Amino acid sequence: MSFGDTQVLHDVSFKFERGKTNLVIGQSGSGKSVLTKCIIGLHAPEKGQILYDGVDFSAMKKKEKKKIRKQIGMLFQGGALFDSLSVIENVIFPLKMFTKMSRKEMLDRANFCLERVDIINKNNLFPAEISGGMQKRVAIARAIVMKPKYLFCDEPNSGLDPLTAILIDNLIKELTEEYNMTTVVITHDMNSVLEIGENIMFIYNGNNHWVGDKDSIITTLNKEVNDFVYSSKFLKLFKEKMN
Repeated sequence: MSFGDTQVLHDVSFKFERGKTNLVIGQSGSGKSVLTKCIIGLHAPEKGQILYDGVDFSAMKKKEKKKIRKQIGMLFQGGALFDSLSVIENVIFPLKMFTKMSRKEMLDRANFCLERVDIINKNNLFPAEISGGMQKRVAIARAIVMKPKYLFCDEPNSGLDPLTAILIDNLIKELTEEYNMTTVVITHDMNSVLEIGENIMFIYNGNNHWVGDKDSIITTLNKEVNDFVYSSKFLKLFKEKMN
C-alpha cells in the first residue's frame, strides 16, 4: 500500500482468529491505521487479498461489500459518539441506517446492549453528561448492536485512566468470547497487550515483523519488539527483575 512515492505497507500477511482478541501493535507511523482502513475497505490495496471467511473482499462488487460492512462493528478512537444525540439514540443509529426494525425492536436491542456494557438509566443523557469511560462503553454498545461477526477497535483505551482502561479491555475480551466475534484491536498500549493479547501482530516499517501472544512477547529475543515492549519505565524494571 503506497501513498505517492511512500510505501506504507508491504508483505503483510496475518490471520485474525475468531473468538479471540487479535491485536495489531507497533510504533506510531508503522502502518497500523492504514492496514485497518484497507481491511474495512476505506483504502484499496494495490496488491494482495483481504479475505473475509475465505472470500476476497477487494474483488467484491459494491453490493457484496455492503453486506460485509453490515457485519462489521467499529469502536473508534475516542468513542466518536454523536454529541447531539442521546445515549440511546447513539446506540440506535446503526439500526436506523441498516435495518427495518420497528421503533420498539430498536429500543429493545439498544437497551439490551447498554445493559450488557453496564450502562443503566443513562438513556436520555448526552455524551457530554457522562464520563469518558461511560462514553467508551456506550460506543461499544453501538458497535455490537448489529450483532457483528467482526469487531474493529481503534485505540480503545485512548484518553482513559489505567483502571478504566483495564475494564474496557476486559469488556472487549468478554464480548469477543460471548459472541464469538473476530475482534481486531489496534493499539500501542502495552497494558492492553499484556491483558488481552491472545493473537498479536507487531508491525515494523510496514511489515508484520513478529507474531505471537501476550506470553511470548515478554520473552522474545526480537530486538524491535523488545524496544517497543520495554519502552515504558515499568516494563524496563520488569525486564531487569527477570534477568
